Amino acid sequence: MSRPRRIRAAFVAALFAFLRRKTAVFFTFFFPILIILIFGALVQTQPTGGGLFARPPAYYIPGYLGVVVVFTPLSRVGSTIARHRDGNRFEKLATTPLRRWEWLLAHTLVNVAIIGLAALLLFVLVLLVTGASVVAGPGLLVLVPLVVAGVALFCGLGSIIGRVADSQDGVIAASNAVAFPVWVLSETFVPPSMLPAWFQSVTALSPLTYFSRGVRAATAGEDPTVALLVLGVVALGFFVAGAAAVPKTE
Repeated sequence: MSRPRRIRAAFVAALFAFLRRKTAVFFTFFFPILIILIFGALVQTQPTGGGLFARPPAYYIPGYLGVVVVFTPLSRVGSTIARHRDGNRFEKLATTPLRRWEWLLAHTLVNVAIIGLAALLLFVLVLLVTGASVVAGPGLLVLVPLVVAGVALFCGLGSIIGRVADSQDGVIAASNAVAFPVWVLSETFVPPSMLPAWFQSVTALSPLTYFSRGVRAATAGEDPTVALLVLGVVALGFFVAGAAAVPKTE
């Protein structure tokens, strides 16, 4: 079997495995919608005042998209590795031609497809619910590679967490412990000006910060190239590390 056919077969198997988990499908779409309804419709922004939500609605688009870009791949890939390890699936995979990076690529592509659809729906919902104003133009197309790079990055990190954690419960706990602070403090909902000066340099180390800057630039009609390049390089590094972390046998 050729490499493209191996990856396609693994992709189809991973996709159907996800679709069979109805709860996972539901919360992949429902949770970020709930976040939008809470912060966008109930809390709302106050551009003329102060406080956490003092920026225009468009400022928070990276935060809304970041919900699916961060939480979903971290928990899904990490949990899949833990579940496969518990079921001795990697011992069976070791007897096939499928390589570890091909396995991770197939699962990453599944996440790209699912999260890409979720991100599109969320983007439209944000515009409708919050009244966010974006600059229409070719720059918006850069949102696609930004989402792809972000998903690949956190799939790689999810693979590492799945390898390190000793159980599925451990994966979920570790994923949430990593995802929540990264999601909140990466220039998404909390502006850098509201953080201590010493912590702003820490924020610059978060890969999601460059996702936020890229999305913000793309929706404002500015050049997101630098943010996209940084995010792409970091995503490649995490993917390679994640592929190396996929167990051979247990």
